[in-house]
Amino acid sequence: MRYDFLVGTYETERIKVLSVWSEFRDEDLPVRPRRGDPRGRSVREQMVHQCVSENLWFMNILGIDVGAPPLPKTESRMEFISRYAEDSAKRLAAVKGKEESWWESQTRFFDVPRSRAWVMVRRVAHTAHHRGQQMAMLRMLGRDLHSNYGPTADTGGLMQNHAPTIYAYDSVEALLTAEPAGGAKRALPGAGGKSVTERPDR
Repeated sequence: MRYDFLVGTYETERIKVLSVWSEFRDEDLPVRPRRGDPRGRSVREQMVHQCVSENLWFMNILGIDVGAPPLPKTESRMEFISRYAEDSAKRLAAVKGKEESWWESQTRFFDVPRSRAWVMVRRVAHTAHHRGQQMAMLRMLGRDLHSNYGPTADTGGLMQNHAPTIYAYDSVEALLTAEPAGGAKRALPGAGGKSVTERPDR
């Protein structure tokens, strides 16, 4: 099917979101980029936004309703992870069954007519944008980072130095099994003294 790549992209976006969330701790949830400045979402507010925003996009724009409240009853790190994992799995199952005509037919993206394929591309970009903000917050908290799209400073540095891509978990299922028990993420080697940026500040 012509749009299998969008289904596959959404499938990998699910684990990327959950992997980043698994890098936080419960005590991080109130943290903002700048203390006392409400303009920057806290970690909790980012998780709330992901759950609520994705639910609204799929339900109101793509016509896919998972029949569940978008937010967990208890707003803890693990409950956010479990809620998003369950709901996004249902969305994934729904789009896997769609024909090309569904992807190509128009819907309303706010006030603009767009194809459902266009909306899904924009949804992925929206999610990646906020995930990048969350990864920056993890760095501000002094945390290590596993791969999300490729190498990080903690997996070995730069691609051109043959740094490996190391994901925290192989699957959503592995993450959901390990995290409630304290986590079992892959070990990170660090950069081994090599530069982690193309233009290091001196």
